[in-house]
Amino acid sequence: MAIKENPLNIEELEIRLLLEGIYQKYGYDFRNYAQASLRRRIAKCLRDEHLLTVSAFQEKILREPETFAQFLLTVAVDVTSMFRDPEMFKLLREKVLLELKQFPLIRIWNVGCSTGEEVYSTAILLTEEGLYDRCRIYATDMSEAALDKAKAGIYPFDSIQTYTKNYLASGGIEPFSNYYDAKYENAIFKSFLKKNIVWAQHNLVTDSSFNEFNIILCRNVMIYFNKTLQERVHQLLYDSLAVKGIICLGEKESIKFSPFENCYQSIDERIKLYRKIK
Repeated sequence: MAIKENPLNIEELEIRLLLEGIYQKYGYDFRNYAQASLRRRIAKCLRDEHLLTVSAFQEKILREPETFAQFLLTVAVDVTSMFRDPEMFKLLREKVLLELKQFPLIRIWNVGCSTGEEVYSTAILLTEEGLYDRCRIYATDMSEAALDKAKAGIYPFDSIQTYTKNYLASGGIEPFSNYYDAKYENAIFKSFLKKNIVWAQHNLVTDSSFNEFNIILCRNVMIYFNKTLQERVHQLLYDSLAVKGIICLGEKESIKFSPFENCYQSIDERIKLYRKIK
């Protein structure tokens, strides 16, 4: 009797088994990530490990925690830069921060902070607006390796020209060189920018709300999730944001069509800046 084959693509099945294995062994749940993005990142891992199949990668990742740590870094780290999307930082500077000057303590959550460029950008902005001494920036990511890079605050010097251009476009008022020391081929950001940053591991898929915030920056994170996971994250962000607090999403993300659409007022739909109203 002929064996009836399941029409499911072999590689799709391998990826499902890989993600289930990761969840069972390490507790990280990538099963609801957007498949196209995840496939690209898994393909990069295969090239880096010189492997031909996802099954071979699964065996290695389940037996070698260091391979999983590298996988986590590949999945978690997004392409970023300091003062990326300068218009967003300019709007924060000119409108949002003015409203917060009455608060004795301002809490800001940078979600999926990756290697920290946006965190230091926020610290610089707050410093220039005279608010940093009464702020706490909670910078979280699911990757410990990414957080280690972020804590160091060391970036290739060949990126500084782009960072400086973005900084000036965002309304920067000081020489950008005030914020870093040049050493060898790196720019090392100064320690005073780190004093009010709390770095921590946090997984949007499995972890819960841990504080109430005045501003949440969650940019270009949900684009990697499917609709089910996006709705979970929207719930988490809503639970974490104070009434009249501000949330900023990435350019391809929106509050619209989410379960919480009516709970926010748009400050700038193009820049994806919203205020929680209830």
